[in-house]
Amino acid sequence: MKIAKSTIVITGGAQGLGLAMAEHFAAEGAALALIDMNAEALQEAESSCKEKGASQVRGYTLNVTDEAAVEEVFEQINTEFGGINVLINNAGILRDGLLIKCKDGEITHKMPLQQFQSVLDVNLTGSFLCGREAAAHMAKAGNGGVIINISSVARAGNMGQTNYAATKAGVVAMTVTWARELGRFGIRCGAIAPGFIETPMTAQMKPEAIDRALGMVPLRRWGQPEEIAHSARYIIENDFFSGRVVEIDGGVRL
Repeated sequence: MKIAKSTIVITGGAQGLGLAMAEHFAAEGAALALIDMNAEALQEAESSCKEKGASQVRGYTLNVTDEAAVEEVFEQINTEFGGINVLINNAGILRDGLLIKCKDGEITHKMPLQQFQSVLDVNLTGSFLCGREAAAHMAKAGNGGVIINISSVARAGNMGQTNYAATKAGVVAMTVTWARELGRFGIRCGAIAPGFIETPMTAQMKPEAIDRALGMVPLRRWGQPEEIAHSARYIIENDFFSGRVVEIDGGVRL
Protein backbone atom coordinates (compact mmCIF):
# COMPACT_ATOMS: atom_id res chain seq x y z
CA MET A 1 0.00 0.00 0.00
CA LYS A 2 1.26 3.46 -0.86
CA ILE A 3 1.43 6.05 1.91
CA ALA A 4 0.57 9.07 -0.23
CA LYS A 5 -3.13 9.98 -0.01
CA SER A 6 -3.91 6.91 2.14
CA THR A 7 -6.10 7.67 5.16
CA ILE A 8 -4.16 6.70 8.27
CA VAL A 9 -5.83 6.73 11.69
CA ILE A 10 -3.46 6.96 14.65
CA THR A 11 -4.62 6.63 18.26
CA GLY A 12 -2.52 8.51 20.77
CA GLY A 13 -1.58 10.53 17.72
CA ALA A 14 -0.92 13.90 19.33
CA GLN A 15 2.26 13.05 21.22
CA GLY A 16 5.17 10.64 21.57
CA LEU A 17 5.35 7.77 19.12
CA GLY A 18 1.96 8.62 17.67
CA LEU A 19 2.98 12.14 16.74
CA ALA A 20 6.30 10.93 15.32
CA MET A 21 4.48 8.52 13.05
CA ALA A 22 1.92 11.17 12.07
CA GLU A 23 4.63 13.64 11.08
CA HIS A 24 6.51 10.93 9.17
CA PHE A 25 3.43 10.02 7.14
CA ALA A 26 2.46 13.68 6.70
CA ALA A 27 5.76 14.25 4.89
CA GLU A 28 4.74 11.46 2.50
CA GLY A 29 1.41 13.12 1.70
CA ALA A 30 -0.89 10.89 3.76
CA ALA A 31 -4.33 11.93 5.00
CA LEU A 32 -4.31 11.74 8.80
CA ALA A 33 -7.03 11.21 11.39
CA LEU A 34 -5.43 11.74 14.79
CA ILE A 35 -7.14 10.44 17.92
CA ASP A 36 -6.11 11.57 21.40
CA MET A 37 -7.49 12.56 24.79
CA ASN A 38 -5.58 15.86 24.80
CA ALA A 39 -7.49 18.40 22.71
CA GLU A 40 -4.78 21.06 22.97
CA ALA A 41 -2.06 18.64 21.87
CA LEU A 42 -4.28 17.57 18.98
CA GLN A 43 -4.47 21.13 17.69
CA GLU A 44 -0.69 21.42 17.77
CA ALA A 45 -0.31 18.04 16.06
CA GLU A 46 -2.74 19.08 13.31
CA SER A 47 -0.74 22.25 12.61
CA SER A 48 2.55 20.35 12.56
CA CYS A 49 1.26 17.70 10.17
CA LYS A 50 -0.22 20.32 7.83
CA GLU A 51 3.15 22.08 7.71
CA LYS A 52 4.89 18.80 6.89
CA GLY A 53 2.65 18.13 3.91
CA ALA A 54 -0.32 16.00 4.97
CA SER A 55 -2.94 15.92 2.22
CA GLN A 56 -5.60 16.21 4.93
CA VAL A 57 -5.48 16.13 8.73
CA ARG A 58 -8.11 16.26 11.47
CA GLY A 59 -8.00 15.64 15.18
CA TYR A 60 -10.59 13.75 17.21
CA THR A 61 -10.80 13.94 20.99
CA LEU A 62 -11.69 10.42 22.13
CA ASN A 63 -11.43 8.06 25.07
CA VAL A 64 -10.68 4.75 23.33
CA THR A 65 -12.28 2.80 26.20
CA ASP A 66 -15.73 4.26 25.44
CA GLU A 67 -17.38 1.84 23.01
CA ALA A 68 -20.16 4.13 21.80
CA ALA A 69 -17.77 7.05 21.33
CA VAL A 70 -15.31 4.86 19.41
CA GLU A 71 -18.07 3.69 17.08
CA GLU A 72 -19.21 7.29 16.51
CA VAL A 73 -15.72 8.66 15.82
CA PHE A 74 -14.76 5.90 13.39
CA GLU A 75 -18.04 6.42 11.54
CA GLN A 76 -17.24 10.12 11.38
CA ILE A 77 -13.69 9.50 10.12
CA ASN A 78 -14.92 7.05 7.49
CA THR A 79 -17.42 9.63 6.23
CA GLU A 80 -15.15 12.67 6.34
CA PHE A 81 -12.16 10.96 4.72
CA GLY A 82 -14.09 8.73 2.35
CA GLY A 83 -12.75 5.54 3.89
CA ILE A 84 -10.04 4.20 6.22
CA ASN A 85 -6.90 2.57 4.82
CA VAL A 86 -4.69 2.17 7.89
CA LEU A 87 -5.19 2.08 11.66
CA ILE A 88 -2.28 2.32 14.07
CA ASN A 89 -3.33 1.32 17.59
CA ASN A 90 -0.79 3.35 19.53
CA ALA A 91 -2.72 4.78 22.52
CA GLY A 92 -1.40 3.38 25.77
CA ILE A 93 -0.62 4.13 29.42
CA LEU A 94 1.75 2.93 32.14
CA ARG A 95 0.73 2.24 35.73
CA ASP A 96 3.74 0.27 36.93
CA GLY A 97 3.98 -1.49 40.27
CA LEU A 98 4.88 -4.77 41.91
CA LEU A 99 2.22 -7.44 42.24
CA ILE A 100 2.81 -7.54 46.00
CA LYS A 101 5.25 -6.20 48.58
CA CYS A 102 6.19 -8.32 51.54
CA LYS A 103 8.45 -7.44 54.47
CA ASP A 104 9.29 -9.63 57.43
CA GLY A 105 6.55 -12.07 56.47
CA GLU A 106 3.89 -9.37 56.26
CA ILE A 107 2.16 -8.18 53.09
CA THR A 108 2.60 -4.42 52.95
CA HIS A 109 1.07 -3.77 49.56
CA LYS A 110 -0.92 -5.45 46.78
CA MET A 111 -1.44 -4.02 43.30
CA PRO A 112 -4.98 -2.58 43.36
CA LEU A 113 -7.43 -3.95 40.83
CA GLN A 114 -8.03 -0.43 39.53
CA GLN A 115 -4.32 -0.02 38.77
CA PHE A 116 -4.34 -3.31 36.86
CA GLN A 117 -7.65 -2.71 35.10
CA SER A 118 -6.94 0.85 33.99
CA VAL A 119 -4.02 -0.31 31.86
CA LEU A 120 -6.03 -3.18 30.38
CA ASP A 121 -8.86 -0.79 29.55
CA VAL A 122 -6.70 1.57 27.49
CA ASN A 123 -3.98 -0.67 26.06
CA LEU A 124 -5.99 -3.81 25.32
CA THR A 125 -9.69 -2.99 25.26
CA GLY A 126 -9.03 0.31 23.47
CA SER A 127 -7.01 -1.50 20.81
CA PHE A 128 -9.78 -4.06 20.44
CA LEU A 129 -12.51 -1.46 20.01
CA CYS A 130 -10.57 0.66 17.51
CA GLY A 131 -9.39 -2.41 15.62
CA ARG A 132 -12.91 -3.77 15.41
CA GLU A 133 -14.35 -0.55 14.05
CA ALA A 134 -11.54 0.01 11.54
CA ALA A 135 -11.83 -3.60 10.32
CA ALA A 136 -15.59 -3.25 9.90
CA HIS A 137 -15.26 -0.15 7.71
CA MET A 138 -12.38 -1.66 5.72
CA ALA A 139 -14.23 -4.93 5.09
CA LYS A 140 -17.42 -3.13 4.09
CA ALA A 141 -15.56 -0.90 1.62
CA GLY A 142 -13.84 -3.93 0.08
CA ASN A 143 -10.53 -2.16 -0.56
CA GLY A 144 -8.39 -3.99 1.99
CA GLY A 145 -6.40 -2.19 4.64
CA VAL A 146 -3.72 -2.41 7.31
CA ILE A 147 -3.99 -2.55 11.11
CA ILE A 148 -0.84 -2.08 13.19
CA ASN A 149 -0.85 -2.72 16.94
CA ILE A 150 1.93 -1.20 19.04
CA SER A 151 3.20 -3.83 21.44
CA SER A 152 6.41 -3.72 23.50
CA VAL A 153 9.49 -5.74 24.33
CA ALA A 154 7.80 -6.02 27.75
CA ARG A 155 5.27 -8.45 26.28
CA ALA A 156 7.64 -11.25 27.32
CA GLY A 157 7.17 -10.17 30.94
CA ASN A 158 8.97 -7.48 32.91
CA MET A 159 9.38 -6.85 36.61
CA GLY A 160 6.92 -4.26 37.93
CA GLN A 161 4.74 -4.41 34.82
CA THR A 162 2.16 -7.13 35.38
CA ASN A 163 -0.57 -5.01 33.80
CA TYR A 164 1.47 -3.45 30.97
CA ALA A 165 3.16 -6.72 29.97
CA ALA A 166 -0.18 -8.52 29.89
CA THR A 167 -1.66 -5.92 27.53
CA LYS A 168 1.33 -5.91 25.21
CA ALA A 169 1.25 -9.70 24.96
CA GLY A 170 -2.48 -9.45 24.35
CA VAL A 171 -2.21 -7.06 21.41
CA VAL A 172 0.24 -9.43 19.72
CA ALA A 173 -2.21 -12.30 20.15
CA MET A 174 -4.94 -10.12 18.66
CA THR A 175 -2.64 -9.21 15.78
CA VAL A 176 -2.11 -12.84 14.78
CA THR A 177 -5.80 -13.63 15.23
CA TRP A 178 -6.93 -10.67 13.15
CA ALA A 179 -4.43 -11.47 10.41
CA ARG A 180 -5.96 -14.92 10.08
CA GLU A 181 -9.55 -13.73 10.28
CA LEU A 182 -9.30 -10.62 8.11
CA GLY A 183 -6.92 -11.74 5.39
CA ARG A 184 -9.84 -12.86 3.23
CA PHE A 185 -10.92 -9.21 3.10
CA GLY A 186 -7.47 -8.07 2.02
CA ILE A 187 -6.81 -6.63 5.49
CA ARG A 188 -3.28 -7.14 6.81
CA CYS A 189 -2.40 -6.94 10.50
CA GLY A 190 1.03 -6.46 12.03
CA ALA A 191 2.60 -5.41 15.31
CA ILE A 192 5.62 -3.42 16.37
CA ALA A 193 7.37 -4.22 19.65
CA PRO A 194 9.55 -1.25 20.61
CA GLY A 195 12.24 -1.47 23.24
CA PHE A 196 13.27 1.57 25.23
CA ILE A 197 12.22 4.55 23.11
CA GLU A 198 12.76 8.18 24.06
CA THR A 199 9.21 9.48 24.56
CA PRO A 200 7.25 11.43 27.20
CA MET A 201 6.08 8.06 28.57
CA THR A 202 9.62 6.80 29.22
CA ALA A 203 10.47 10.20 30.67
CA GLN A 204 8.18 9.26 33.57
CA MET A 205 10.61 6.52 34.62
CA LYS A 206 12.75 7.00 37.72
CA PRO A 207 16.44 7.85 37.07
CA GLU A 208 17.61 4.52 38.44
CA ALA A 209 15.13 2.71 36.18
CA ILE A 210 16.43 4.64 33.17
CA ASP A 211 20.02 3.71 33.98
CA ARG A 212 19.06 0.07 34.44
CA ALA A 213 17.10 0.07 31.16
CA LEU A 214 19.89 1.57 29.08
CA GLY A 215 22.34 -0.87 30.63
CA MET A 216 20.32 -3.68 29.03
CA VAL A 217 20.56 -2.22 25.52
CA PRO A 218 23.58 -3.48 23.56
CA LEU A 219 23.53 -0.28 21.46
CA ARG A 220 23.67 1.76 24.70
CA ARG A 221 21.14 4.39 23.64
CA TRP A 222 17.44 5.15 23.53
CA GLY A 223 15.56 4.26 20.39
CA GLN A 224 14.10 7.26 18.60
CA PRO A 225 10.40 7.69 17.69
CA GLU A 226 11.35 8.17 14.04
CA GLU A 227 12.80 4.63 14.04
CA ILE A 228 9.40 3.26 15.04
CA ALA A 229 7.73 5.36 12.33
CA HIS A 230 10.08 3.80 9.79
CA SER A 231 8.97 0.33 10.94
CA ALA A 232 5.30 1.24 10.60
CA ARG A 233 5.99 2.47 7.08
CA TYR A 234 7.60 -0.86 6.21
CA ILE A 235 4.53 -2.79 7.37
CA ILE A 236 2.19 -0.55 5.41
CA GLU A 237 4.20 -0.65 2.21
CA ASN A 238 5.05 -4.37 2.21
CA ASP A 239 1.88 -6.02 0.90
CA PHE A 240 2.93 -9.53 1.98
CA PHE A 241 3.54 -8.62 5.63
CA SER A 242 0.82 -9.89 7.97
CA GLY A 243 0.46 -11.66 11.30
CA ARG A 244 4.00 -10.91 12.47
CA VAL A 245 5.81 -8.69 14.96
CA VAL A 246 8.69 -6.34 14.16
CA GLU A 247 11.00 -5.96 17.17
CA ILE A 248 12.77 -2.60 17.31
CA ASP A 249 14.65 -2.83 20.58
CA GLY A 250 18.37 -2.32 19.97
CA GLY A 251 19.05 -5.95 20.85
CA VAL A 252 17.22 -6.07 24.20
CA ARG A 253 15.80 -9.44 25.22
CA LEU A 254 13.70 -9.28 28.37
